[in-house]
Amino acid sequence: MNYLVATYTTYLAISIALTIWVAKTLHKNGRQFLVDSFHGNNTLADSVNHLLIVGFYLINIGYVALALKFSAHATNLQELMEAVSTKVGTVMLILGGMHFLNIAVFARWRRRAMHVPTPPPLPPVPYLRDAKP
Repeated sequence: MNYLVATYTTYLAISIALTIWVAKTLHKNGRQFLVDSFHGNNTLADSVNHLLIVGFYLINIGYVALALKFSAHATNLQELMEAVSTKVGTVMLILGGMHFLNIAVFARWRRRAMHVPTPPPLPPVPYLRDAKP
């Protein structure tokens, strides 16, 4: 059995499936957050959500493809499992890091979008200008 091909195949299958699952979850559950951030503008929120998912796929599947070759060559089943778990674990850490980075950026963006300047609590009193000490 060629363990190198098995390692690559297993790593690609798990990593790409994991990336697709995370992307679908973020797309589905992040929509309401974006709608709220864009003050109810559903069209803009859906457009940004779609663009985020495309970028997410490009970055993560690109990393998975680049990291395919960088590992020790497995010569038995134990080494195959170790290589695959190390590679998939790295992909999971990157997915988690990207998720928290996106949440932090959009939370800040949402906070700014939700900040609406309010008028002063009381109107200015005109007679104070004319008051004499």
